[in-house]
Amino acid sequence: MTILGLKNGEAFIVRRVTISREIGKRLADMGFVRGAKGRIVRSAMLGDPIQVKICEYDVSIRRSEADGIEVEMVEEKK
Repeated sequence: MTILGLKNGEAFIVRRVTISREIGKRLADMGFVRGAKGRIVRSAMLGDPIQVKICEYDVSIRRSEADGIEVEMVEEKK
């Protein structure tokens, strides 16, 4: 599953980033690394960009980038 398969408010753990080159490196620099926990904050009206909370800060990513980030959905305890 990729980030695109998640809905607003759902939490995830990054499994791997399949995007290579500069964009993949920048995503890793922003915290999208194996084992990192994050949550979907919201998506824009047409679905692009997607706001993600990861490493205690918010980042907006394009749908094309989100499709290259494989994640595992996790249940958050309330």
